[in-house]
Parts: sequence; C-alpha cells; structure tokens
Amino acid sequence: MKTGLKNVLLGIGLGLLAAMPMMPVSADFAGGWAAYDVGDYATALREWRPMAEQGHASAQYALGLMYRDGKGVPEDDAEAAKWYRLAAEQGYAGAQFNLGDLYFLGRGVPQDYAEALKWYRLAAGQGDAWAQYNLGVMYATGEGVPEDNAEALKWFRLAAEQGLAGAQYYLGVMYHEGRGVPRDDAEAVQWLRLAAGQGDADAQYNLGWMYDKGKGVPQDDAEAARWYRLAAEQGDAGAQHNLRVMYDKGEGASGDVIVWSWISMLMGIVSLVMLILGIVKFVASRI
Repeated sequence: MKTGLKNVLLGIGLGLLAAMPMMPVSADFAGGWAAYDVGDYATALREWRPMAEQGHASAQYALGLMYRDGKGVPEDDAEAAKWYRLAAEQGYAGAQFNLGDLYFLGRGVPQDYAEALKWYRLAAGQGDAWAQYNLGVMYATGEGVPEDNAEALKWFRLAAEQGLAGAQYYLGVMYHEGRGVPRDDAEAVQWLRLAAGQGDADAQYNLGWMYDKGKGVPQDDAEAARWYRLAAEQGDAGAQHNLRVMYDKGEGASGDVIVWSWISMLMGIVSLVMLILGIVKFVASRI
C-alpha cells in the first residue's frame, strides 16, 4: 500500500543572516559586513559596536545576530534580544522578526506567544515573508492564538506570493484539504508545483501523490514517479516506499523506479540490522 498525501506543518522559521540589509548603509557598516562575510568577526564587531551604541538600527540588528550565533562574541541570547529590541523599536523588520523568534522559543527572554505574535505582525506588515509564514504557522496550529484557518491561509498566501517554498507547500495542502478555503485540487497542484520546483521534498512528494491519484491533474504514473524520485533523492522515506510499490505493480516502472526500489529495501535492511545490533549490545551489557 502506498503512503498518502502529507499534511505535516513545517515549523516556525528562524531568522538567518542571509544578505546585507536592503536599506541605505554607511561605508563603516558595509565594511563591517564585508569582514563578517569572510569570517573576520573581530573587525565586524569593531565597526558595528560603536555604531550600535549610537543608535544605528542596522548595526544593532547585526550585533544581535553575532550574539545569537556566538560569532566574535560569546553566544548570549539575552544580549541578542537586547540589540534586536533596540533595532526593532526603530522599525527594523529583520530585528522585529528575530525578536519574535526569541519570544516564540523562549530564548534570552521568557517564552511569550503574545509578544512573538506582536513582533511577527510588525515585521509581516513590512512585507517580511518569513514573518508572514510564521504567522500562518501560529494560526494553522492554534499555537499562541485561536486556531483560524482563514487567517493562516491569508498569511501563507502573502509569503507564498513572495516565493517562500514552505508557504507555497502548505498553501497547496490547505487547498487540497479545504482548510480556510473551498477545496480545489487544481489550485493545490499549482502551489505544490511552485514549491517542488524550488526543491521542497514534501511538496515534491505531494505533487507525485497528486499525479499518482489524478487529483487536480490527469493521472500520470510517469509524472508521479518523476516527482517521487526527486523527493526520494532527498531521503524522503514515503517517496522511496511509493516508488517501490509502483515498481512492484508495474506502474510507470523505469530504471529510476527500480533503483529506488532497491535503495528503499536496502535502507530497510540496514535499519533492521542496526536494530538487531543494538539489541545484542544491550543484552551483552546486562550479562
């Protein structure tokens, strides 16, 4: 029997240092960023700390990142929260988002979903896609807010329209399940395809399943196998299993399906051997 469609909700997204802030910056700040980018954290800290202490929001945000990740300074979530807050209160969206993360996770500050929601909303209102996604997660799961599928759909859509693969994936799931929106498998396929095209393994698996079952698209074993294979190559056990089932039933069987059939079986054998070895070691230790 094949495994079914996944509806696993991806977790809260964490703030990452991805690129230089998209706002005017001074030459000193840019110099600090260039040093940070090549791992010269001492120089970055030397450039940024005086600016942060003088109220420069980008530098305050950057110091928060350094303390959060322990780069050039001891890792210290409370100190990270302090610098994020100073930048967030000046309207810096990245700092608002990251401060929301700290409150959501209870890192450096007491866990407080209401505060997390507040800061995510401020960042999301400025178009921060990860903040929009995290609001979608909170409303979809009812974590810190009353569960509200329509509100979750709204925030996932805003993030998905900015190209965030996780939001595109879950928007596809919501359309398939009819959560907060009338069920529409054709629309589900469109969003899953966008996420799958960015390499999201869950979306690749679900798109394979949609082709496998003919949901929102004409049933097509070859397309199902193609998307299952892409997910299987990323280690997705459900996709590996479904490829083996397709091969056993002669559905869209190809060299790729056969290969993944054997890989899936071998992985199962390896797992069984490891389990047996673990039991043997445990028994031996008790003798």
